[in-house]
Amino acid sequence: MKEILEGSHAVAEATRLCRPEVIAAYPITPQTHIVEALAQMVADCRLQSEYICVESEFSALSACLGASAAGSRTYSATTSQGLALMFEVCFNVAGMRLPIVMTIANRAMSAPLSIWNDQQDSIALRDSGWIQLYAEDNQEALDLHILAYRVCEDHDILLPAFVCFDGFILTHTYEPVDMPTQEEVDAYLPAFNPYQRLDAKDPISFGMYATPDYYLEFRYENQRAMLRAKDAISKYGALFGEQFGRDYSGLIEGYKLEDAEIALIAMGSICGTIKDAIDEMRADGKKVGLLKIRCYRPFPDEEIASALSHIKTVAVLDKNISLGSKGAVALEVKDALYGSSIDVYDYILGLGGRDIRKKDIKAIVDLAEKGSGDMFYGLREELL
Repeated sequence: MKEILEGSHAVAEATRLCRPEVIAAYPITPQTHIVEALAQMVADCRLQSEYICVESEFSALSACLGASAAGSRTYSATTSQGLALMFEVCFNVAGMRLPIVMTIANRAMSAPLSIWNDQQDSIALRDSGWIQLYAEDNQEALDLHILAYRVCEDHDILLPAFVCFDGFILTHTYEPVDMPTQEEVDAYLPAFNPYQRLDAKDPISFGMYATPDYYLEFRYENQRAMLRAKDAISKYGALFGEQFGRDYSGLIEGYKLEDAEIALIAMGSICGTIKDAIDEMRADGKKVGLLKIRCYRPFPDEEIASALSHIKTVAVLDKNISLGSKGAVALEVKDALYGSSIDVYDYILGLGGRDIRKKDIKAIVDLAEKGSGDMFYGLREELL
C-alpha cells in the first residue's frame, strides 16, 4: 500500500513490522522521531514490545545486548555523538555475535557541534564488526531494515547491522513509500530463533575473558562471518525482490554504467542528485555513470572491480574524512582497484550538511577529467 510518510516514520513502521520484542533507545536529533513513533506504537498497543526508557545511548545498546543474549529480537536507533557513546558496546555486541539491528540517522561528529548530515559517525565504526547498509531514499531505508533482520539472524551470520540513512535529508523528508503488510513481512521474516541464549537451566557465558591463546581465533571467526554476509545479503535481497518486487540482491547498484567512461561512486541520498546530474551530462554527450554502494560492510571489493573493469576514470564522493589520509570509501575503492589502469580520485564534500548540488557533481566530473582530485571540494577560501 502506498503511503506518504516522513522518513523517520517509515523506518518506525518497518521496525514495527519486524516485531522487535525489546526496544531501547535514547532520543537524539535527527533520530528522535523514530523512537518517539515506536514509543507511541507500544503505548497504543500497535506493537507488542518492551520499550525500555534509558538514561543514555550507552545504556540503550547495553540493554539491547542483554535482551538479545536472553533470546529476544531487539532494536535501537541513534546518531552522531550518541553512536560515539555506544562505541564500547558496539564492539561487545559484534564480538558476542548478537544480531541486533540499529538505525543510524547519519549526522556529523563534534567538534564543532553540528546537527546536520554527513556519514562520519557510522564510518568511524567501520571496524567494529557491524554490517553497514546505506539507503538512497526512504523506500530503501524501510526495506533495508526488514532485509537486515533476515540477514543478521541467519545462523551462518549472527552479526549486528547498522541501517544508515541521511539525517534531515531523509529522516525529515516526506516521500511516497510502498508499505508492506504484516502478513507479507511475516512470510519473509521468520520469528526470531536464537542460536543460543542465556538460560539459568542451561548456563552459558557471553563475552568472557580471552587470553592471547584464544583472542585471534575469535576475530578470525568474526571476519569469516562478515565475508559470508555478502552471499547472505545477495540471497535474502533476491528473496526480498521476489516477495516485494524490489530487488536488493546487489551490494552495489549501477546507473548508466554499462557504456560509461567516467564513474562516480557514492553512498546514501547523494546518489539521487548524482543520477539527475548524470541525465543532464548525458544529454550533453558525456558518458558518465554511477556506482552506488549500498553495502559498505562487508565491502564489495570484487563486485566493484568487476563493475568498473571497463571504466577509465573514477571519482569517489566521500561524505567523511579519515583525517591524515583520505575519504574512507575512496581508500577501499583504491584497494579494490589496485593493479588496474583506472585513475581514482577522491573528493571530500558535504561535511556538516553543506549542500551538494547538480552543478557540484558536474564540476567534480570536470576535475576528474583533468586529473585533479584527492581534495576537499567546495572549500570557502575566505574562511581559511
